[in-house]
Amino acid sequence: MSRILIVGAGLAGLFLALKLAPRRVTVLSQAPLGTASSSAWAQGGLAAALAVDDAPELHAQDTIAAGAGLVDPVIAAMIARDGPARVMDLIALGVPFDRTPDGKLAQSLEAAHSRPRVVRVSGDLAGKAIMDSLIAAVRTATHVELIECTEALALLPDANGAVVGVLCRSASGETPMLASEVILATGGVGGLFAITTNPAEAMGQGIAMAATAGALIADPEFVQFHPTAIDVGRDPAPLATEALRGEGAHLINSKGEAFVSDLAARDVVARAIHLERAAGRGAFLDARAAVGAKFPEHFPTVFAACMAAGLDPRTTPIPVAPAAHYHMGGIATDAWGRTSVQRLSAVGECASTGAHGANRLASNSLLEAVVFAHRIAERLRDDSAGNSAPTEPCAPPPSLTEPVRTELRALMQAECGVGRDQTGLSRALAHVDALRESIGPASALAAARLILTAALARKESRGAHFRSDFPDASAPQRSFLTRSDALAALAWPGAGADRQVGAR
Repeated sequence: MSRILIVGAGLAGLFLALKLAPRRVTVLSQAPLGTASSSAWAQGGLAAALAVDDAPELHAQDTIAAGAGLVDPVIAAMIARDGPARVMDLIALGVPFDRTPDGKLAQSLEAAHSRPRVVRVSGDLAGKAIMDSLIAAVRTATHVELIECTEALALLPDANGAVVGVLCRSASGETPMLASEVILATGGVGGLFAITTNPAEAMGQGIAMAATAGALIADPEFVQFHPTAIDVGRDPAPLATEALRGEGAHLINSKGEAFVSDLAARDVVARAIHLERAAGRGAFLDARAAVGAKFPEHFPTVFAACMAAGLDPRTTPIPVAPAAHYHMGGIATDAWGRTSVQRLSAVGECASTGAHGANRLASNSLLEAVVFAHRIAERLRDDSAGNSAPTEPCAPPPSLTEPVRTELRALMQAECGVGRDQTGLSRALAHVDALRESIGPASALAAARLILTAALARKESRGAHFRSDFPDASAPQRSFLTRSDALAALAWPGAGADRQVGAR
């Protein structure tokens, strides 16, 4: 049976690889396994309705409410229903989720959840613990071939437009790798912004490659800014998990005044912090009373980050700032992870399934990743499609130099951040176009242009997308870029269609 190729080695990619057994699968990792994955940095955990006073229906309702009118209710119900089983899968793989004294799974409360339903590990180590278990399992799985330190540059199409492989680059050079099915699990776009909690490598390569191959792109304007990145000048910014507020920590300004509900949805809290900082009053997370001396044991990651910066969170409020954290938009998929291009699937943050809408509910990202990975595996495990050859050689996109990367990140942070308007978005789009003229169609520029184009077209404020010149919401509609729309957004010659906001 021919090979399945997974591009990306975060939670979604590795869980999918394991679920595909005994089907032969190859996993490409841009960096050494576990070193550049947003999954490993996830602190809060994974949301699932496991408690006796909870239910998948309640979880789905919370997901829909947080998504500001754009969540697909069928998808929300599906991930909420399947979540408990996927938690059991992770436990079977050795993930040591926290337990209560009587042996039950401990679950914490996070923003916009109506019940405590987030399973975690040692307070804020869920992502690392999950990835450690998956990496150990994948390294011993006989059906999985791991190729590390290899970057996917472009998708390879056949004569009918179906994807038949990827063009890769490693230390030995560039080479095509053929497959019967390619699954993109490439992560998000946080690295496009100057302040982010994501690895620097997360610059939207997946959506750029997919759009170039003609895949439908959905809701690229919706970038979630986590409200409480720790503001100590590090890049990427360390994160103060939302679970701290679930434990009773409070947001205050420099005067000690509360200015927002601690457990409001992330977009609400991020904008409130942004405005407080812009007014010169600063923003701080005060966990002295709620956590205090328990910090080293209950939230070791946050504690270590603070102490490394010379800040003791047991005695001092933590300075915080919004940071690009999660991309709700991405490559449009159906309920089985299929994209609009034959033999191309997408899973995890690079995919847009309809689960998150305009504002992801806390700790639903890991949930969506494992639920959709399981479903893709069910669809492909017994598929017998063969490999075919690409129609012609594919030229790799150019890379960004470090000065240009820094320039792009500062531009996106300033003009496409927590607050946006017509003038700033237009200025950023013109700047990206100028960079493209001088450099060529780099993947990061393509991803940035998709986001900016969609943000300009959405003339309303909804969820994580806030337009100061259009502060009110209009009719709730998802946005989609067709092949011709994507070509226009990528500024390719010969493209003339305008991008549409509306029903799919």
